[in-house]
Amino acid sequence: MNLYKKWNDMVVEYVKTKGEKAFWDEYSSIEEKLYSDVLKDKLSGKEEFSIIIQDKSEKLKVREEFIMGFLDGINDSLEKPLDLEKIKKDDIIKLNINFEKLYYNMVDAKAEYLYNLKEWEDILDDEKRKELFKEGRESKTVVNENKVGRNDPCPCGSGKKYKKCHGKIN
Repeated sequence: MNLYKKWNDMVVEYVKTKGEKAFWDEYSSIEEKLYSDVLKDKLSGKEEFSIIIQDKSEKLKVREEFIMGFLDGINDSLEKPLDLEKIKKDDIIKLNINFEKLYYNMVDAKAEYLYNLKEWEDILDDEKRKELFKEGRESKTVVNENKVGRNDPCPCGSGKKYKKCHGKIN
């Protein structure tokens, strides 16, 4: 079984046995360390980042599946996405990270603990972070331009007026 499948299966089993909150508590603390390391590497002038799942797992004393989860999470922020199903625990995985896209994706995912890491202050200026934050938040905003009037037919298709169907106040 490939590591990506193990990651997905592990998440399902973890949530079933320990609950979703317990999973996110453990995973987010691991994820925070991993992203902090990546951001510190960027600050030190490193342009190419690589990771070996087995080594990082041993260093952080966490399951390899959690490192795979990190790769799954960062994959949308890479210049060239990884083929996650082909990754093995001893592969050298090169990460060509688009840091603006990474910040945007963190905001989009509402991962406040990640987009508020202090290292971001020296990677993206305040203005750029505000701009990406605004874009990330607005991408989730739905604007309904077709307002239903109380005497209009209900959009659910019942044939009743909106006020007698879904517009009813209990």
